[in-house]
Amino acid sequence: MDSYHRQPLRKDYRTGRDCQFCLEFDPDFAKRRPIDRCVEGDMENSATSHLSEDGHVRHRMFELAQKRAQTVAASTGWVKSA
Repeated sequence: MDSYHRQPLRKDYRTGRDCQFCLEFDPDFAKRRPIDRCVEGDMENSATSHLSEDGHVRHRMFELAQKRAQTVAASTGWVKSA
């Protein structure tokens, strides 16, 4: 497996829980497969704690969208000069 793909976790995912970050920001969170919604039970709500690669990628997309929205909101505060 190349370095661009996550290593598969050989853990039992029954101890997983829904990612609270994705639940808040993804309007289609309920439509995800259960494995894509889960994060490891003892970890924080981060992209790397997702059990599947698809869940990791979607989480990261919403993180980037949130950061972009913050940047746009901060940049609209500038006053344009002549």
